[in-house]
Amino acid sequence: MDPLEQPAVPAPHHHGRGVSANPRSRFESRDLVPGPDWDPAEDPAPETMVFEDDSKSLITTQDSPDIPFSASLNPYRGCEHGCVYCYARPYHEYLGFSAGLDFETKLLAKRNAAELLRRELSSPSWTPKVLAMSGVTDCYQPIERRLRLTRACVEVLAEFRNPVSFITKNRLITRDIDLFRRLHEHRAVCVTITVTSLKPEIARDLEPRASTPAARLAAIRELADAGIPVGVNVAPIIPGLTDSEIPAILAAAAKAGATHAGYTIVRLPHGVADLFSAWLDRVAPNAKNKILHRIESMRGGKLNDPRFGTRMTGEGIFAEQIAQLFELGRRRAGIPAEHPPLLIAAFRSPHGKQQSLFDL
Repeated sequence: MDPLEQPAVPAPHHHGRGVSANPRSRFESRDLVPGPDWDPAEDPAPETMVFEDDSKSLITTQDSPDIPFSASLNPYRGCEHGCVYCYARPYHEYLGFSAGLDFETKLLAKRNAAELLRRELSSPSWTPKVLAMSGVTDCYQPIERRLRLTRACVEVLAEFRNPVSFITKNRLITRDIDLFRRLHEHRAVCVTITVTSLKPEIARDLEPRASTPAARLAAIRELADAGIPVGVNVAPIIPGLTDSEIPAILAAAAKAGATHAGYTIVRLPHGVADLFSAWLDRVAPNAKNKILHRIESMRGGKLNDPRFGTRMTGEGIFAEQIAQLFELGRRRAGIPAEHPPLLIAAFRSPHGKQQSLFDL
């Protein structure tokens, strides 16, 4: 039999990784096919590799009507958390990598992130605004413990008193409470902790290198005890798998001190749909059809619907049920839907200029 016609052999699942495969990028016309003597069981576990990112700017802007921020920054591309469902995986294909294992093992770090941020905030053209961190990949992913690029950026933000909102799945964020306190003196910081499931076994398989559910709740408690505005993001909700946990997650987050809450429905753009389907084959084969059909019912018969207005919450009867379940759970938990607005009034530049109250 021609090697190219041999049946596909499932790649081995490596402990601590979200996916097993490295599918071809949608921008590539050719694929690498293993030879007849390849034994997938002998494949070594992939190690995390960090490459230099030579970006010349750090702050990015966007005008999507269903995203609550217009500017964001992140010192990393790719994410070691390895969340199998991550909608950011396809972005790695623009870098010449795969959305599969490459996304969680081949990371790019902007070593000069703090310098770039200082330069951009110092520019006379900079208009103070709330910056979001972790709008795409998680700025507190495991390599941040060693590289400390996010902390360096937060130090700059605290110096300039520029407001910032964080969203993360990693308890590591509590390391920077000292800087958050400085920002909070000017109502210039808030944190959101994402909790997908309270069940350790589900979280471990979905998000293998993110903090455990218990550690995320502990992070909420630690931040709240420090006086930092902190909330919970129930996301992504996977219908047929995690939607039943919505009330319990909200109740646990409220008990830990969460003061705002939100949610999103799972999104499976491009190759993420196939990666997620393969994950269901391995982890929840008996529930696979139910889960995929539920997602399709909320996405116009597809596994992904990128339209503004529905991509975050879905549509149809199951989307309505989830919205009602979340709203009821939020009210019962006593959590406000939104956090108090962050302020730009205290922004100060190195030129001695301070934001005028008339500019608010």
